[in-house]
Amino acid sequence: MNEILDIITYPFAYRALIAGSLISVCASVLGVILVLKHYSLIGHGLSEIGFASLSLSSALDIQPVYIASPAVIAASFVIMYVSRKYKTAGDTAIAIASSAALALGIVVSSVSGKTSGMSSYLFGSVLAVSEGDLVLSVILAVIVIAAFVLLYNRLFIITYSEDYAKTLGINTAMYQLVVSVLTALVVVMGMRITGTLLISGVIILPAVSAKIVAHGFRSLVIISGAISFLAFISGLTVSFVFNIPAGAGVILSNVIILILVKVLAKS
Repeated sequence: MNEILDIITYPFAYRALIAGSLISVCASVLGVILVLKHYSLIGHGLSEIGFASLSLSSALDIQPVYIASPAVIAASFVIMYVSRKYKTAGDTAIAIASSAALALGIVVSSVSGKTSGMSSYLFGSVLAVSEGDLVLSVILAVIVIAAFVLLYNRLFIITYSEDYAKTLGINTAMYQLVVSVLTALVVVMGMRITGTLLISGVIILPAVSAKIVAHGFRSLVIISGAISFLAFISGLTVSFVFNIPAGAGVILSNVIILILVKVLAKS
């Protein structure tokens, strides 16, 4: 315990702790909507596209955020549109696009010769979180929480019944685009800590765990956020102690919590 407390005093550690906690909670809250709407693959697709854009920015010596953010946001529009319009075919399209994006990212990294730093993007690194990332994480958290508070009723209706929402005159497409943009921003920010290969798990797993025990949309959102926060703290602690990638520790913590919730729910 003393060793952990000593580690947290380092700037990179508290930056990762605060930024990661905020991003994880935001991801889990948005994950509730994605899980209930059966859009779980969207997070995976965006993460692979994020990796391709990061590879390109590294090859061009451009700050990753300038390429990754617009690329992932644009991709979120396309993925959400395909998923809404083609249902099952949309899942296939996302799988194809994500595989192609991952392959493209690897090719770009190999051709440019800049592969040394890509492992941190793939698997996450607490050392990659800068003061700027911390500030952006706080801003993103404020935006996501404010959006849920202000738009709660409409998001609730849209999540459970788009047809009913349309009869009330709610522009369902617009609200779902808002969710997709916020999800894209969470993916871009989360790639720093958890890595592109694992960020989709941070979005989906807490919501899946919460769905087992929650009794209503509000409790589902709260429990998902709580599970995500707990999983991140425990996963980050494990990564510090055993010197493993932070993303792997966070995902394993989420998986363990999911298993425990399932077992306890059946007992």
